[in-house]
Amino acid sequence: MARFDHLAMFETTKLIGKTMSRTAEIDELTAFALELADASAKIILPQFRKNITIDNKLDAGWDPVTEADRSAERVIREMIEKHFPNHGIIGEEFGNKPGSSTYSWVLDPIDGTRSFVIGMPTWATLIGLYRDGEPLLGVMNQPYVGEMFYGNPNGAWHNHQGNTQAIRVRPPTPLSKAALGTTSPYLYDDHSNFETLRKSVTAHRFGGDAYFFALLAAGHLDIAMDPKLQIYDIAALIPIIKGAGGVVGSWTDNDPTQGGNVLCASSQVLLDEAAAVMQGGK
Repeated sequence: MARFDHLAMFETTKLIGKTMSRTAEIDELTAFALELADASAKIILPQFRKNITIDNKLDAGWDPVTEADRSAERVIREMIEKHFPNHGIIGEEFGNKPGSSTYSWVLDPIDGTRSFVIGMPTWATLIGLYRDGEPLLGVMNQPYVGEMFYGNPNGAWHNHQGNTQAIRVRPPTPLSKAALGTTSPYLYDDHSNFETLRKSVTAHRFGGDAYFFALLAAGHLDIAMDPKLQIYDIAALIPIIKGAGGVVGSWTDNDPTQGGNVLCASSQVLLDEAAAVMQGGK
């Protein structure tokens, strides 16, 4: 019996040690992600609300990009390559760099460039880290306003001008009393279903881009959703929402960790209600 107890204690000690090691690693990577956000802010802010050149990525339509987008991603990439050269990188502006480790950074230097170029402070820098293909941690930084949201398996936090507090989603609420945020109703192919959903909630706002997902995590909205997202649009936001107790899903069959139609809510019941409406239910 004593030998059994000794072996059990040995296995428990190993498990605790592994858990502590993994927690320390997450803390280190989160701290580094915050450094990346600060470094990119120093590049972006001097170009905000200035007369800068705006390029268009599309032959038909308008998808703006600026040197602020490109230079910020360059700085982030350089820091990652210096400190974690075996990590992969997925970036909006400079594409994919395969890595030899289980980690991949997912970068959107300025999410909401359309807002950026017209002077609206609803853009954000998004920095996510995937491990084994799953979101591990994320940072959403809006340096002009002076606030940062970040999350990992240990929780989610909001830093406003140096004051950091843990954040949590709202308590569960029925769809009829929910507040919803999305970038634009005109982005939805299933527009009539979205209109039904919009009319089913108490309040709705448009034009927030990534901000709505962060505000959901902070307990100010009940639903945040957008269609046709790229992986770099949502990667950083998933750990923040989940760290705050929220849920992430879709109203279609896509994997939201890879982008596509993404629906996030403060509870699984609310997400299921909203998804049912988007699928044509009542």
